[in-house]
Amino acid sequence: MKARFSKARLACAALGMAAALFVAGCAQAPLNETAKAPEIPVFPPPPEPARIIWERTLHSSADVVPDDSDGTLRRLVTGESRSGEGLNKPYGVAVRNGRVYVGDTVARHVVLFDLNAKKHKRIGADEPGGLRMPFGIDLDAAGNLYVLDGSVKLIQVYDGDGKFLRTLGKDIKWSRPVGLTIDPARKRLYVVDVGGVDSEEHKVRVLDLETGRLLFDIGKRGNGPGELNLPRDAAVGADGLLYVVDGGNFRVQVYDADGKFLKTFGGIGVRLGQFSRPKEIAADRDGRLYVVDTGFGNFQIFDREGVLLLNVGSRGDADAPAKFSLPSGIAVDVDGRIYMVDQFFRKVEVFRPAELPAGSPYGRPAAASK
Repeated sequence: MKARFSKARLACAALGMAAALFVAGCAQAPLNETAKAPEIPVFPPPPEPARIIWERTLHSSADVVPDDSDGTLRRLVTGESRSGEGLNKPYGVAVRNGRVYVGDTVARHVVLFDLNAKKHKRIGADEPGGLRMPFGIDLDAAGNLYVLDGSVKLIQVYDGDGKFLRTLGKDIKWSRPVGLTIDPARKRLYVVDVGGVDSEEHKVRVLDLETGRLLFDIGKRGNGPGELNLPRDAAVGADGLLYVVDGGNFRVQVYDADGKFLKTFGGIGVRLGQFSRPKEIAADRDGRLYVVDTGFGNFQIFDREGVLLLNVGSRGDADAPAKFSLPSGIAVDVDGRIYMVDQFFRKVEVFRPAELPAGSPYGRPAAASK
């Protein structure tokens, strides 16, 4: 009875407030009908045809999980804003069919934002499989989640819903592993070891995806062709080649499946296609490559030959759509949507290709793929 009475009082209060606002509105000057809604960032900007469109931002569970009717009514009456479980210091991101996995290095777990199911959960918060510092993350062909824990220097594996499965890399001597990517065709796991200023261990470790056995290493410290200096991340392209962000040399290096150096692109500078602080990389199904640059506060899109196609985003002093201060992780879903993490603004920005209609389901939902 009390609950019903409380809801009734809230409803009456809401109606009273709505009526008061209506009366107050009648006494005010007419609204400016020419006022425009805030423009949605598009890239490239007009008058060029848009190719990438900002779609939404994920700050917390409140951006995914629907509000209940009581909460909506209460906020209408009180004017309070809705809050949710937010991100502390996000770093890496992986996505498949609208299931967005974000590693939080301060909260020590991975957050799952399920955009189609409108759900939110934490992964790796409990033992077994507890995380200390989740860095690079990726998904295999079955949707299992691989998380590189930079603190304990191990790879923790979970199913898509967060159930702990196993640990890889126990018998490998690491320096400072940070990045991770999966080659599903060859069933390999590539782990990027950044080394350090006083270390010579600047390389990519190639592991068997099923057993975790070390197969071979790629690269050594240096600035020559195929050599690495503070590598940050890697991605397997649609062509099956391995693309490595060579952070200290301000470039992307390309290797074949056996670790043979093929080519490089980029370089230090402020011109289009150059880098300031390249960090993470992603590849889409059509062969395009997406490289995060923390210095520029954006991501750059290249074709598989290393030709720049587009810059997306810019540095900003305040949190706003397509504005970044400390971008880190990036991932591309099967539908072409791009997900970029910003550590400082504690968010994930979502962009969609212009050819994808607004309001389209994320990725390929299970119901649609059957």
